[in-house]
Amino acid sequence: MRIQICAVARLRKGPEKALFDDYVARFEKAGRALSLGPIQLSEVEDRQGSRASVEAALLRKAIPERNQICILDERGTKMSSPQFAQWLQERRDQGIGDLSFAIGGADGLAEDFREAANHSISFGLMVWPHALARVMLVEQLYRAATILNGSPYHRY
Repeated sequence: MRIQICAVARLRKGPEKALFDDYVARFEKAGRALSLGPIQLSEVEDRQGSRASVEAALLRKAIPERNQICILDERGTKMSSPQFAQWLQERRDQGIGDLSFAIGGADGLAEDFREAANHSISFGLMVWPHALARVMLVEQLYRAATILNGSPYHRY
């Protein structure tokens, strides 16, 4: 199952980018045997001024129609890491070949985009900076792959 992370705004050089790249490389290595990956990053930017409706249109354009869409949203389903691993495995086993995770801009995702998504997950009630949300997502993808592989990375 190919994974796309589609996010509003660019991730510039710095510690967040280094962490993101590190976890992508780890995930792709761990996920290969599980038919998970690779990860493609698609970044979109509203140059007019961060309007959720414009950002939603840019996200729609960047995500192929065949992809299942999972949004990151504070109102989404809260899962433990093992539950997320199971959720990912179920999507793969259902034959979903392409899964896109969407991360909105500063004002979140437009309501119509949220409603059209296939899935919605939350990293809790707190709001996270977008750069950290990306790192947290890719770390959880890596953690899920290690859980499914039986690796000791995740401690119960």
